[in-house]
Amino acid sequence: MQKRILVVRTDKVGDVVMITPVIRELRKKFPDSFIGAMTNENSSDILIGNPHLDVIIKDNMKKDTFGKVVKELRSFKFTDGLLMMPTERAAYQMFLAGVGKRIGVGRKLYEVITFMKSVSRNKYIPLRHEADYCMDLARKLGVVTDDLTPEIFLSDEEIAEGEVILKDIGCKPDSEKIIVHTGSGNSSRNWSEEKYLLLLKNIISIKPETEIILSAKEMTKAFRDKIIEMKYDKIFFADKSIHRLRDLIKIIANTDLLIAPSTGPLHLASALNIKTIGLYCHRPMNCAKHWGALGNNAVNLEVSEEKCELNCSSDKEICNFENGIEISEVIMNIN
Repeated sequence: MQKRILVVRTDKVGDVVMITPVIRELRKKFPDSFIGAMTNENSSDILIGNPHLDVIIKDNMKKDTFGKVVKELRSFKFTDGLLMMPTERAAYQMFLAGVGKRIGVGRKLYEVITFMKSVSRNKYIPLRHEADYCMDLARKLGVVTDDLTPEIFLSDEEIAEGEVILKDIGCKPDSEKIIVHTGSGNSSRNWSEEKYLLLLKNIISIKPETEIILSAKEMTKAFRDKIIEMKYDKIFFADKSIHRLRDLIKIIANTDLLIAPSTGPLHLASALNIKTIGLYCHRPMNCAKHWGALGNNAVNLEVSEEKCELNCSSDKEICNFENGIEISEVIMNIN
């Protein structure tokens, strides 16, 4: 009987990047299996063109009815299902769709009710990378690996489309390009726009020929106006040219370096094997050990334990992240 495996992660961009190693390793272990992935409509762009997947199932929770997704899942007759993070909606969908051996994380009430087997994260002790915790579910099916390299696949046509987007905003084809993504989607600690402005000025001073691309949709008008007032002809705004996540992926693939806080674009870049410099809080659930960009091209800068203890509250709710990582540290790693 053919193994038919469903991998489910319906949350944010960086979270979905973390299941790409799982999908690859499942394909290696079960080359003749049918493998599907279910995620939300936005994050599904990460999985387009993935040669290890047979189908991508989208659950747009704002538009799709619960029953519509159940019906689609049932049509594929999955024998195994991996729910990467506790998600009540997805747990019931998998159960009602008749997904066979279902494995989740922890022991939420809805997981018990739906007779889901579980993998424990052991209260994150010892702390490991998120991609490694995801791989634990695949290990329950017999996968044996420590390869956590994330991956995103683009066609030659899509790479060319990324070049066109950059050309349309004013970039030159053969120039060195750095993306500075100033947004975090409120998913992690971040610098102020004033500090990012100082970073841009420092980059200009050491790399006057390098083009700088700003991609965050959260940019304020005040920040944009200050950039325009600089009258520097090598800073470009790409945010209004990004109509869907796949556009951002195409742009990143055509650049040399991405600088960002711990957020989705950082993981997109590492999965595309683009150099990254990430900014990380010291808190266990936000630190580089748990959420760092993966791969040999990644530099993960984290607030030191000493700075954290001196400047942040004991419960870490008051965080002095703004001054925890210096601009000079980023500049050193650019060089």
